[in-house]
Amino acid sequence: MDDLSPALDLPGHLLVLLQDKPEGCSEYELIQQLKRRHSTHVPNLPLTDKLVLFRTHFLVFNGLYRLRDRLWAEASGHLQISPLHIQLLPYASASAGLTEQDALREYYLDISNLRDTDEDDVERLLASFWTRMQGSDDKQAALELFELDRSSQPLNLDVIKRRYRQLVGLHHPDRGGSTQRLQSINLAMEILERYYR
Repeated sequence: MDDLSPALDLPGHLLVLLQDKPEGCSEYELIQQLKRRHSTHVPNLPLTDKLVLFRTHFLVFNGLYRLRDRLWAEASGHLQISPLHIQLLPYASASAGLTEQDALREYYLDISNLRDTDEDDVERLLASFWTRMQGSDDKQAALELFELDRSSQPLNLDVIKRRYRQLVGLHHPDRGGSTQRLQSINLAMEILERYYR
């Protein structure tokens, strides 16, 4: 099926895509699939604009957390969610502990965080990254910029390099990205290489 049914909500679209990828996929791959299939639930704009990137990311994660809640309520599956690896897993009653109220779930399910975040807020998030980078919390700030700070999969240099390549692909100035953002990504990579070598 090439196009997703317009009658499906975003969690429904995500479920169809994840059923086609039993091995799982990254957030970036999921966004590209939604765009290729002309989903009207995410902006069909280049991800080089910071605000478009934030909104697209927020909408996808909002849909993923709603899908996870739905699958849990129906006892029909479990969704593993992280930017690098999103995977539909079989339902197991022993995974009850996975549905606790975590901070990320709360953030993405509160739609006011999407509505109330503007370009200045996104700039402040990036500035806060640079401030912490100059302090003693450089590793944590670098992991947050790469969105690996809460990753459920074990971190190693291969995982970090794969994420680095994805981010460079999104933010390279030759593709309309920001030089400042690319510098942040490069600096974060240098820091993480020191810790994970």
